[in-house]
Amino acid sequence: MRIDARQSPAGTVLTVDAPRIDAAAAVAFKDAFRACVAGGDGPVILDLGRVEFVDSSGLGAVVSAMKMLAPRRRLDLAALHPAVDRVFRLTRMDSVFAIHDRAPADG
Repeated sequence: MRIDARQSPAGTVLTVDAPRIDAAAAVAFKDAFRACVAGGDGPVILDLGRVEFVDSSGLGAVVSAMKMLAPRRRLDLAALHPAVDRVFRLTRMDSVFAIHDRAPADG
């Protein structure tokens, strides 16, 4: 699982470079996320624009990532594919995460 990190005025933007976050990828996602946010501060925006599928294990991995940052840092989500957006809304996780239409631009 590859996650690319960059800075923007809104915070650290992490772009998931994978089509799926599912049971097979959940542990790799959490490990890559942890490596990207280690030692940082400020908000984190998870750009899921390339992710087309998230199952319950993937959803759990994203929630776990949020808990990794809490309480010092906030995790927002951005650029959700319609199928992924549906999972977050059906599980009411859209009330837990701020969800943005697109990831912030570079700064």
